[in-house]
Amino acid sequence: MENEFSASQEQIIGALVYSIIFLVLVTLGLILFFYYSRKKIIEKEVEKVNIKLDHQKKILQTTIKVQEEERNRIAQDLHDAISSKLNVVSLTTNVLIEDDTINDEHKDALNHILDITTRTLESSRKIAHELMPPILDKFGLKVALEELFEEFTSNTSIKINHHIETLEQLDKNSELHVFRIAQELINNALRHGKADLLQMKLIKEKQGFELVFKDNGIGFDVNEHKKKSGIGLQNIKSRVAILNGQLFVESSKKTGSIFTINCHSYGY
Repeated sequence: MENEFSASQEQIIGALVYSIIFLVLVTLGLILFFYYSRKKIIEKEVEKVNIKLDHQKKILQTTIKVQEEERNRIAQDLHDAISSKLNVVSLTTNVLIEDDTINDEHKDALNHILDITTRTLESSRKIAHELMPPILDKFGLKVALEELFEEFTSNTSIKINHHIETLEQLDKNSELHVFRIAQELINNALRHGKADLLQMKLIKEKQGFELVFKDNGIGFDVNEHKKKSGIGLQNIKSRVAILNGQLFVESSKKTGSIFTINCHSYGY
């Protein structure tokens, strides 16, 4: 009897052990099933997000491309249509001024017309230059940026300290994006930040570049701008995204702002 009871106990224990092993294996199987199912779901979601980001990037590229084409068209129109006609007005006015048969009162009026025409010509040339700087295409980013700084600082109290390195690896499109970013940063610092001292560094790195821009303006609330950015900052973000870069912004009221852009590969 005792042997039979012992054998029965062993059978029960053996059955329990096998049951526990079975439950453990089933549990492990379910865990692995849910793990890999979840992993596949996450991979699909990541794939969807990447497709969405690629689509957004293409939209950004197209939008900015159209924007640059429109800038180029307006700059060309300013040069071909407006500037050429103003030059004709200026030449004709000069001819009339030199005519001895015209009295002094009329000559004064003609000189006034000539003065207005000359200033308008200068303004149209400046606007056309800002829209599409020819120096960028001819001499590259470094020279174009240095000329841009000169334009802002000449005959003003604004100071721009800068260190610009030549970035041979940038193509023309990428150079244009960096130039537009610098242009927008300066405009924002002066117009909204009320700054009068700016610093900009453009440093070459092995796989790209780093751009650091500082101003001594009134600053702004970074968290508020994350929720709702102005057009200028949105344009900067768009161009940084196209360059596959990262934008970091530091700012606080009355301490100025720091914009850091790290770029290690380019969108084009």
